[in-house]
Amino acid sequence: MAATGSTATTTTATADAAAAARAAATRTRTKIVTINLPLAKKLTPPRKASSKKGDNGTVLVAGGSRYYHGAPVFTSMAALRSGTDLVYTAVPRSITTEVRSFSPALIVLPLPDDKLTVGAANRLVGMMPKKPDVAAIGMGMSIATSEAMIALVSKLKGQGTKLVLDASALIPEILPIIEGTDTIVTPHAGEYRRLTGSDPGRADSTKERIANVRTAASRHGITILLKGPVDVVADGSGRAGINRTHNCAMTVGGTGDVLAGVTAGLLCKIGSFEAALLAAYFNGLAGNLSFNRVGLHMTSTDLLEDLPQAMKRFDSIIK
Repeated sequence: MAATGSTATTTTATADAAAAARAAATRTRTKIVTINLPLAKKLTPPRKASSKKGDNGTVLVAGGSRYYHGAPVFTSMAALRSGTDLVYTAVPRSITTEVRSFSPALIVLPLPDDKLTVGAANRLVGMMPKKPDVAAIGMGMSIATSEAMIALVSKLKGQGTKLVLDASALIPEILPIIEGTDTIVTPHAGEYRRLTGSDPGRADSTKERIANVRTAASRHGITILLKGPVDVVADGSGRAGINRTHNCAMTVGGTGDVLAGVTAGLLCKIGSFEAALLAAYFNGLAGNLSFNRVGLHMTSTDLLEDLPQAMKRFDSIIK
């Protein structure tokens, strides 16, 4: 009888420990993280002193159209400035000269059509010099059909490339393809409505937006970075965080493209939730530096110029 009682006690203790662990996990998931300088230092990945080209990430940027050649440039340059080793920029052939003229650092891959087609998607994946770690897709892009975006995302996903989807890539048809992956989507409120079919909540209610974004992220098993007065990040496990670091001058066009590039660069090295939260913070820090220089007169090229200074204080090198 004594042995039986001892066994029952042990079983009860084990059950209690498991329940406590589940409760602790739930509290961790429901806690809202606010990104700040100490947390950013903790999340920023170090670079190995012995690293070689490619070890710090390869990013593909696919975007642009006849009218919007600047968007993929901002994204590509931001990915490079975030510490990525190689960035390939795929744009329509009609704008390759304009894109190449911005910087010799850009490796430009010409797409045959002004709009993304299934054929162009197949050709792009086939012409890549090497498999990218991350692809940032949609900035300034025109899409012929939803099937073209599905084809591009499916092929990249199939070869193990992580995804950052923005702007034109944020269509509801893409959700079944990316569900349960480490994909990051970076919508503003209007794109969020188009993608998920639901409203993110009032811009002045951070609590409401967190609840809605967390629900959508959990439902689809992806990471969502909702841009706004307060950036909200949530992932499929229920984690959520916010970023308050930015300013009202950052409403200028192109700041979201820069954000997508920083996000893609970080996703080469760290998890999707951490990459999204950290990218929003770095983007805002750079924006604040630009604001201090030029006030309300900044453009997204100012943001690119200030991004290295914003991120430099978080650099670390290990053996």
